[in-house]
Amino acid sequence: MANHASAKTRIRRNARRAVINGARRSRIRTFIKKIEMAIASGDKKSADEAFKNAQPEIQRGVAKGIMHKNTAARKLSRLSTRIKGISA
Repeated sequence: MANHASAKTRIRRNARRAVINGARRSRIRTFIKKIEMAIASGDKKSADEAFKNAQPEIQRGVAKGIMHKNTAARKLSRLSTRIKGISA
């Protein structure tokens, strides 16, 4: 258990941030799932639209420190390649 006031404050702050970070991570996963579903259905237009909506959210996750920039770049690259692979 924390004995210093600053340590107690950090515990409270960390708990608040964990909730915010968890919500943001969940939101990113949801966006990615929407792209996956569009790709699975073979709908290129829908997949493109979902990808355009997901990109800023993923980049925001990088800016907020939830995801490493290379991880985000890799995910976006792989999704983009799969979308291009859908026959139009």
